[in-house]
Amino acid sequence: MAPKGARAPAAAPRRVAHASGPEAAAVADPGSAKGGRPGERLDVVDVHHHVGSAFRALGGPIEADAAREAVQAAQVELASRLEIMDRGGVAQAIVIPGHGYERPNGIADTRAENDAIAAYRDRRRDRFPAAVGIVEPRDGAASFAEIDRVANELALAGLSFHTRFQGVSLDSQWIRRYVERMAGHGLVPVIHAMDETPEEALWKLTALARALPSVTFLALDAFGSYESTRHCFHVADVAANVLFDTSLSYNFDFIEEFANRFGAERVLFGTDLYSHPVGRRISHILGQILESGLDEAAKRRILGENARRLFRLQDSPHAPTRASFSSDGA
Repeated sequence: MAPKGARAPAAAPRRVAHASGPEAAAVADPGSAKGGRPGERLDVVDVHHHVGSAFRALGGPIEADAAREAVQAAQVELASRLEIMDRGGVAQAIVIPGHGYERPNGIADTRAENDAIAAYRDRRRDRFPAAVGIVEPRDGAASFAEIDRVANELALAGLSFHTRFQGVSLDSQWIRRYVERMAGHGLVPVIHAMDETPEEALWKLTALARALPSVTFLALDAFGSYESTRHCFHVADVAANVLFDTSLSYNFDFIEEFANRFGAERVLFGTDLYSHPVGRRISHILGQILESGLDEAAKRRILGENARRLFRLQDSPHAPTRASFSSDGA
């Protein structure tokens, strides 16, 4: 149940008719009585896809997970992700390794994760135009060389921190020093900020962002509950250099209010989609964005333009005729 004073849920989205196969890429806005243009097509970029397993870090069966990796990863994972994107109307996605990977070999395992995510991007650059890597704060100064390598050799677009899995707090001084090094390479700091997890509390993100005001941060998962969503309003007030993705939000209504107050340029579409079999569909938030009261320019910014600007991406090579909404039930 929504908190007292919440807006009523948005109307159910109109049916979506998608082309099949990996070419289904763009979403057409159905328009509305509030000034939308029927048939206008929107380019959708999802800034939050994880490649890898979540099971080992989150209580799943280790042995079954290992078997799935050995047999299915190369054969099923990519095809499954593309099918989900096609079915959901997502043209492109930014890919990030899963933070639950094992590290018996220390920083060598982190390097292998970064190599793997760069290779994943390169398999389908038309669908995954940018990849984000990982460095581990517990590796201390040894991570500086890896920051340089992912920028200079792998051409990654940013680095992700998910301190829930990394054994440190988000206000770790190592993270601050890493972000300073990243800024010299133009790498985007991608910060998982699940407010209910003490290691990722939003006040810690706020402190980090205010300490480095010239750096633009992308916060993931911050709209994950009503309380954390309201907390984001405060963060946006005091740290203008923090952008937010839509992952884990149960309702776009509050994000719509946020966008109206702080500007649609502060919000990016993201879904936190993990690899098969955990990830099965694109978040319902996409339909709510399309049905929201935001104007068309704001929808375009949230669904794609902001991501392209942040990660310095070219326009999608997919023509925006691959998927369409139908307002007449066709």
